[in-house]
Amino acid sequence: MKLGLRIVLAGVVMLGAGSAYSNSDGPVQMWQTQAAQPKASYLGGQPLPGGLELVPLPPVAGSARETRDLAGAEAAIQQQSGPRWDLAAADADLRPGRASAAFSCAAGFPIDHDHAPALNALLDRALADLGLSTSEVKKRYSRARPFMVNGRPSCTPTSDSGLRKDGSYPSGHSAIGYGFGLILAEIVPDRAAQLVARGRAYGDSRRICNVHWMSDIEEGRNVAAATVMRLNADPAFRADLDAARAEVAALRAKSPVTPTTCAAESEALARTAAF
Repeated sequence: MKLGLRIVLAGVVMLGAGSAYSNSDGPVQMWQTQAAQPKASYLGGQPLPGGLELVPLPPVAGSARETRDLAGAEAAIQQQSGPRWDLAAADADLRPGRASAAFSCAAGFPIDHDHAPALNALLDRALADLGLSTSEVKKRYSRARPFMVNGRPSCTPTSDSGLRKDGSYPSGHSAIGYGFGLILAEIVPDRAAQLVARGRAYGDSRRICNVHWMSDIEEGRNVAAATVMRLNADPAFRADLDAARAEVAALRAKSPVTPTTCAAESEALARTAAF
């Protein structure tokens, strides 16, 4: 299967047409970034087989699940324009290297091309599989997103038109974030709790951003877990995982300096509204 630019753009359809990149002019749709460099996926850039069996029906009107989703969205609205809102906007950025860099503080070392090229490449490649994993279910249910229901702004307003055309359930960003947390926990097991927690928060940024419901995010995690299990059965992924593990061990032996933004990130995450 040829995996050129078509797969990268599909990877945007992966989060539906609404996956947002950011650039100097603000967020744009991934399907608008014709200059994006393609990354070959491990699993062929396909939806998760059996995803419709794994993911239950979305909440129905008047149900306890819908009531919880509405409460979660209302709690998120209270944090608009604060530090957690700003972090949510940063977490929306899926340009190569951006999603992986979001885990630097949780990992305890910088995750980027300069410090950990093998790890960075592994995560960039897995991103396509994790993002596309939710696409079949999203297409089936075409659920309206919170900002479409409550009329409040999202943290990536220039992406709203694309997001309106893309189903909300389940969240592709949540699948990517939680999947990254699980993969990184395999590589840095002594920081597994911090990494999986950051993956959980990465998905919850979509609730804070007012573009996903809580149930979208939770089911994104379930799809991520199944996708990471499939990735672990792939020989190319396992080989890259081993290479990244060796690279990280050498990097950590040098006592790398963590990013200066970690204190601000911790403070922002501590402000997440309970509901």
